[in-house]
Amino acid sequence: MPGSDGKPLSVTTSGSALPSGLPGVWVTALATLAVLVMLGALLWIVVVNAAGWFWPARVTELELVDGSTRVGIVVAREELPVVSGNERSVTHRIQLKVGNRELTRADFVWIDESEILTRSTPDDLVRVVRTEYGDAFGRIVAAYSADGRPVNVANPAALDGLLESAARWRRERQRLESEHEKTRRPLSSLEERLDLLERSTRAATADGQHEIAELTAEVDATSGRLEHQLDSLQHDIDDFSRRLLSARLVLRSGADDLEVPLANVLEVVWPNRLGVAGRTVRALREFVAFLFTEPREANTEGGIFPALFGTVLLVLLMSIAVVPLGVVTAVYMTEYARPGILLRLANQAVNNLAGVPSIVFGMFGLAFFVYQVGGSIDAAFFADRLPTPTFGTGGLLWASLTLALLTVPVVVVATREGLMAVPQSWRDGSLALGATRWQTLKRIILPAATPGILTGLILAVSRAAGEVAPLMLTGAVKLAPSLPVDGVPPFLHLQRKFMHLGFHIYDVSMQSPNVEAAKPMAFATTLVLLALVVLLNLTAIIVRRRLRRAYRGQVV
Repeated sequence: MPGSDGKPLSVTTSGSALPSGLPGVWVTALATLAVLVMLGALLWIVVVNAAGWFWPARVTELELVDGSTRVGIVVAREELPVVSGNERSVTHRIQLKVGNRELTRADFVWIDESEILTRSTPDDLVRVVRTEYGDAFGRIVAAYSADGRPVNVANPAALDGLLESAARWRRERQRLESEHEKTRRPLSSLEERLDLLERSTRAATADGQHEIAELTAEVDATSGRLEHQLDSLQHDIDDFSRRLLSARLVLRSGADDLEVPLANVLEVVWPNRLGVAGRTVRALREFVAFLFTEPREANTEGGIFPALFGTVLLVLLMSIAVVPLGVVTAVYMTEYARPGILLRLANQAVNNLAGVPSIVFGMFGLAFFVYQVGGSIDAAFFADRLPTPTFGTGGLLWASLTLALLTVPVVVVATREGLMAVPQSWRDGSLALGATRWQTLKRIILPAATPGILTGLILAVSRAAGEVAPLMLTGAVKLAPSLPVDGVPPFLHLQRKFMHLGFHIYDVSMQSPNVEAAKPMAFATTLVLLALVVLLNLTAIIVRRRLRRAYRGQVV
């Protein structure tokens, strides 16, 4: 408010020269800054630690004071306090990933910097990515072809030719193994049916014995029909396996030599020869491979494709279940239910349900969906397979329904907010023009409330994608033998167990036999989970924004 001289008046609190409200502004601004700093720190920690999984670090050679040599990748450096009498000083040590597990018996060693004479990164040091026993580091001092002849490792073309041949043999072997599995699939299906029948309660009955005899005859006939084709494929597979086992590299790390059969070699990398552009391309290739390959070495190596696929499919099925249920509930509570004690109790129940710990939902899903519903389905439709459960055990379907129940309060509340935001005049105008209540709901209210429904879906996806506790009880596993979707009818197998990114992070971080080696993979998986949630949310936000513009009369 201006004073008599036209200048604004300065309002101060009693006993203070600060303008009224300024301390509150500073407190709220600092609180906002603290939140942003913590969010930035979270992202920074995840990204920096995940980068160690993808970025090709240099291979270092250390000469120590005792005359020995160590080869590996420097992954950490830490301070060590040293107390000598009354004097205190600080020294440092480095953590070196030495690989070569057959020789070193450990992936990592700590070395005091005072014990290091020289440190170098020669261009001829390599990193060998293997299918088992982790990475191997050293110099390639010898190589042998599949027929046992030595290869001139000083000739890059000869060495590259051997490695390319091995890569071609591995691809051909994988193709043959896939064809062998596809050819044997009818026989495997019959054998599985026979095994389930022999272990079922029907095996003791006369009808069961007759069916077992018929299945056994069918198995024998199918086996005889496919025998020649399967034997031919297996012969070719064994031939390529023999070549890969015979061809090998010899690595020298310090004073030790390590023979590496090319059957165990996925890739040979010369990281010290790469520039910034080469490292960037290499990191992108590693990231793509991480997304689309399967894990190995007890989930400490390889990719996360099964977990990524399982998470996306789980969230999709959960969304399909929770949106109709939440929207119908919100429509009834907002549009049809009369105000009164029952509506207040329903509101209170929905609000309280949102605060129930997720492990409680997991126990409910285990007791009701898995044991009760799944057990009833097995008794009604899969009695011939009992006591081996089909739906009476954890699986994708029950995990999806459990998460749908967990997130339905969020969808109900957000949808109700969207419905109540629709002006009452729209309802009255529609009814006045002769529309029925259902037509008004279908063509006026629900379309206008769609942004609110999508808000509920965004919140539900954000919560469900990171849940772990309920999934541990309803179907998530450390390693799934097959994906829930494949080429075998009915193609979508809702009864199968599955892998999940959140459970994968827990397993790699806490249950891995080699936690130190798996730590970068845990952060890399965390980064992928964050990116997945952000991507799903951004998609819903864009759709919501376009709908809001449309209902405000703007051009989309």
